[in-house]
Amino acid sequence: MINPATRTKSIELSQIRKMFEVTNPNAINLGIGEPDFNVPENIKKAMTESIDENDTHYTPNKGYIELREEIVKKFKKDNDINTNPENVIVTVGASEALYMCSQAFVEKGDEVILPNPSFLSYEAVVKLSGGDINWVDCKMENEFKLKASDVEEKINKNTKAIILNSPSNPTGAVMEKEDIKAIADLSMDKDFLIISDEIYEKIIYDKKHYSPAKWSDNVITLNGFSKTYAMTGLRIGYLTANEDLCEELLKIHQYNIACATTTSQRGAIEALRGPQDSADKMVAEFKRRRDLIVGRLNEMGYETVNAEGAFYVFPKIDDEDFVSKAANAGVITVPGAAFGSNGKGHVRMSYANSYENIDKAMDILEEKIVNG
Repeated sequence: MINPATRTKSIELSQIRKMFEVTNPNAINLGIGEPDFNVPENIKKAMTESIDENDTHYTPNKGYIELREEIVKKFKKDNDINTNPENVIVTVGASEALYMCSQAFVEKGDEVILPNPSFLSYEAVVKLSGGDINWVDCKMENEFKLKASDVEEKINKNTKAIILNSPSNPTGAVMEKEDIKAIADLSMDKDFLIISDEIYEKIIYDKKHYSPAKWSDNVITLNGFSKTYAMTGLRIGYLTANEDLCEELLKIHQYNIACATTTSQRGAIEALRGPQDSADKMVAEFKRRRDLIVGRLNEMGYETVNAEGAFYVFPKIDDEDFVSKAANAGVITVPGAAFGSNGKGHVRMSYANSYENIDKAMDILEEKIVNG
């Protein structure tokens, strides 16, 4: 038997991806972090035209210049980030961008500060690069929000980076402006890197999104089209950073991917140039579903924070067998412990499913588990 590398043996396959393997056709899946909407028609048309025009060849490593120019405009308008097309790289989803960051800048002996709980890919990419994790607690009593004061306590001579994710997967928490700015200031004072995963920035309710790159040069800002435009399977994302950081990131991208898919890039150009009404309607519907699932869970006695963004809730459920009981009853969820030790005693539920299905799922949980 060929032994795997130690760094790969130290990680496990994603518990979230297991949700794709559910074979019960009648189960209501609240485990998948994917919008249940279709790609807007104008974006589909742009991609169809790219195929008809035989636009199926390599693009520049960094992506089409037209797309990078649109991304630059987007960063200025939405995030108050000043960048240029040469400091933008179009990636195969935000996932590739995240992997690029860890491979380019994290090595053995480096520590990366991660929120606990946080998206499970963060821990995996750090371990794959040989780095160590320094966890910082994000507690339910603080609505799972990462606080700058807690981060500051974790910084030491080995700190290489911190990964921020606001709005958060798995909790839906949205960081406060003062904490983002304070962490940005710390990154300059203490000279560490911020990897800011902003993939859910548009799916936010009654709050405003802030990017740390507004206040710090030591930031790599990650984003993509999967969540806002329901383009998950098209695998198209992007990042921006200063010139020195971008040069190192491009090395990983160039020798791993070469370039993102031409068809997806053409769709991404239209996504940014075209009307935004489909995205606005989607966010309004997510908020309606959020209100439903939070209300129902609290009524059942499962304490649930009123998530301010993304499309997840993270109710407090101490029953270790809840996920299997719910699955047997016909509702798929994800154990909170998959997202870190502070996830123990919680369950992640995605409301990226229809309002009717969510309501039905809550009925099932109430009947089969709460009152069963």
